[in-house]
Amino acid sequence: MTDAVRQITDRVRERVRQDGFGADRAIAMPLGDIARDEVRRYSEHALGGAAALLADERAAEAEVLAAVGGLGPLQQYLDDPSVEEIWVNTPTRVFVARDGKAELTPLVLTEGEVRDLVERMLSSSGRRVDLSQPFVDASLPDGSRLHVVIPDVTRAWSVNIRKFSARIRELQQLVALGSLSRQAAEFLRMSVLAGCNVLVSGATQSGKTTLLGALMSAARRTDRVITVEETFELDLAVRDVVAMQCRQPSLEGSGEITLRRLIKEALRMRPDRIVVGEVREAEALDLLLALNAGVPGACSIHANSARDALSKLSTLPLLAGRNIDAQFIVPTVASCIDLVVFCELDRSGARYVSEILALSGAVNAGVIEASALFERSGGELKATGGHPAKLEKYRAAGFDPAIVLRRSEAW
Repeated sequence: MTDAVRQITDRVRERVRQDGFGADRAIAMPLGDIARDEVRRYSEHALGGAAALLADERAAEAEVLAAVGGLGPLQQYLDDPSVEEIWVNTPTRVFVARDGKAELTPLVLTEGEVRDLVERMLSSSGRRVDLSQPFVDASLPDGSRLHVVIPDVTRAWSVNIRKFSARIRELQQLVALGSLSRQAAEFLRMSVLAGCNVLVSGATQSGKTTLLGALMSAARRTDRVITVEETFELDLAVRDVVAMQCRQPSLEGSGEITLRRLIKEALRMRPDRIVVGEVREAEALDLLLALNAGVPGACSIHANSARDALSKLSTLPLLAGRNIDAQFIVPTVASCIDLVVFCELDRSGARYVSEILALSGAVNAGVIEASALFERSGGELKATGGHPAKLEKYRAAGFDPAIVLRRSEAW
């Protein structure tokens, strides 16, 4: 920031305080108009030789707006639609991701600037980060996800901003991008309409949340969907939806709301579908109990493969307590989960679905039986010729999966 822009920024901040931003009285002038007015006033003053001329008034105005009403130096990357994620390792090492690839930016911050940015981002979330709570997850006003870790857990304040993107909200958009074949998209749409329970798996940044949202866009218009997440990420194209997120404990250590509690509460809200953003721990047990209660649902899970996702979902419920037995959990997973979709992120930054498994509902020697319906081969997601063993939900909805699966030559 140049001295000229700094002077204008200070003047804008002073006018914001005078005009009552954040106070009870009405705002006299929008922030953009104040910034524009002060830039012009400075330029007129500079024409008299009393100050340095601005090289670009519009750029100066944007910088002032970012400093006062946005996220300062990071705002340019938040406004850039090609940037998917922003992270700060140290004040002098700021990275962004474009098309799945990391780039080191020329941006250099100070420790004070990083702390100020974090405080500004957390101010609207009601969450905090301090020595007693050195980690925090929160949502920014635009829906982007924020994660912060502070010393002494790290050497310097570490900040991750995973930007929210509303560009992909339907399965057909994934087909257009080449992430999903049209045949697979039609099968998944049929499965969602039939009320199948879908487990979306994959590594970090492989597109799980995006696919989860696109799947729910295929639900019926009359369906009431309840979403449960640690922090808000899902933005479903659904008419009747209630979104819930976890809450941190207060300074006194009380008031925490966990995923387990939210899943239980979701069952009391007349859901037609329950969507859990991600299962990581003992909430997997509550999810299975909800799905076993006859409520269709979907969730995501980190895993190295579709079959690993099943193994992980069979293990996580054991974290709920010693009285939880694997002999109960494994058959429950086999009977509750209908499909497993596996997402991948390759080295070029491309995201795609690489496998779709259908569970038979049977367990053989402690292993859940599942067969591949779609596999990626030669750069394309193709039908294997297999068919789902569990057809009750499809038949009840009046669907026949064979119509989609057996006509691979027509796609």
